[in-house]
Amino acid sequence: MVKSSLLSTLIISACFFSHALKAQDTSSGSNEVTIISTEQIEWGHLNPARGDKSPRAANLWGDRTKPGATGMLVRFEPGFSSPPHIHNVSYRGIVIEGLLHNDDPQAKAMWMPPGSYWTQPAGEDHITSANAPGNMIYLEIDEGPYLVKPSAEQFDNGERPVNLHYANLTWLDQHTSTQLKGADIQLANLWQQDQLTGVLVKLPAKSKVTLSSSGTEFKAVVIQGAITVLQANTQKSPELRAGSYLAAQGAVQMALSAKAPALLYVRTNQAFHMIRE
Repeated sequence: MVKSSLLSTLIISACFFSHALKAQDTSSGSNEVTIISTEQIEWGHLNPARGDKSPRAANLWGDRTKPGATGMLVRFEPGFSSPPHIHNVSYRGIVIEGLLHNDDPQAKAMWMPPGSYWTQPAGEDHITSANAPGNMIYLEIDEGPYLVKPSAEQFDNGERPVNLHYANLTWLDQHTSTQLKGADIQLANLWQQDQLTGVLVKLPAKSKVTLSSSGTEFKAVVIQGAITVLQANTQKSPELRAGSYLAAQGAVQMALSAKAPALLYVRTNQAFHMIRE
């Protein structure tokens, strides 16, 4: 949820980026880009029934309390550990900050650093713990609402969980992926469901890339570092730090720059392409 005091800023930003992107002669489709920085987020409770004992959460897109897909940020206090529980829907998680553990209540803790990825099947009993001074994840569901239920209601939906430590990701570059062109830009495939895919994209320090997407859905979340969205007329967005979000609902082309190494999560329904300048 965007803070009301900053709503006008967001609307102005969306209109500005729409105008600038159309000037770049992108392919047909909607060229409007929505940008939400971490400073424009208003936090609520992930599980309102637990009040202040619940992690904090904020929708980036969609609404976790209603039907439909949603992407959200979740913050955990240092030392947080949930009681065993289940969810009514499956979700994907990517660590943005801190150290997270998500597994069977009896499992030995595997602390996952930023960039790590996991899936939690609906109905499976588990706990979630955090072990750093600051802890934040991006959480994504394909169908809401997102509910927390007691372990007594657990069920097997046929899915099996994935816990992928950042050190175990497999990275592709311009020699192994047709989506990339240019030195030191990389991507790691996380999941695919019909036409939808989710990948991590790694940008090196002092880099500038042109990203093109021709699908009807493009969503990106900054996982590590910070990026700036550049435009043909040299205007640029504020620096978008970890937890910031950008999206387009049609064909789009944008230039991104990173002063320091940056990591993005990208969800699209058509393979995007990235060229380093």
